[in-house]
Amino acid sequence: MPLRVSQAPAPALRSVLTALSSPTAVREARTPALLGTQGPATPELPLPVHLLDRVAADGTTATRLTGWRFHIRRADLVVAAAETRLTADGWAFSHFFEGPYVTSTERALRQAEALPQPYQPRLLSVPELYMLTLWLHGDCAADPAAGHPAATDLLVPLAPAPPGIAAHLPHRVAELLPVLTHRMKPTRLLGSPA
Repeated sequence: MPLRVSQAPAPALRSVLTALSSPTAVREARTPALLGTQGPATPELPLPVHLLDRVAADGTTATRLTGWRFHIRRADLVVAAAETRLTADGWAFSHFFEGPYVTSTERALRQAEALPQPYQPRLLSVPELYMLTLWLHGDCAADPAAGHPAATDLLVPLAPAPPGIAAHLPHRVAELLPVLTHRMKPTRLLGSPA
């Protein structure tokens, strides 16, 4: 089933297009793949980036939208990504980057295309674990800027994943969230008060 990719806010897309047309922004990005390839660069595949702030004891999550990520394509290759962030003045370009999460996201999206059910793709960042997942939200008509992972949604850890969590293996939120919750809890030192 095809993924139902959401439209990014127009100001977010405009900020990326402006950055791509600025030689200074591209040069300062220091992304060799973006600098070293020829031809027009096109932002595509906008994905909302949500941050997992916390997981409550009852399993409910607190997430918030932090930005939109676009893959930057030249010819038939994704060479980098661009991220925008929400500021007091609206959406603004944040930065270009390349690396393992770009290629891992591409791979996870290809895997998701083969699933029998349609999903709305998002990214879910778990900064406490240095982890990024492709969040496949089951409600394709949902506002991509809002919501929390539903128990039946899928999370696909992107590479590099934390030790003990396999990258590119889809997990239902209800299965993976307890593992993340356990790892996010602070550990007590031996002999410290309970």
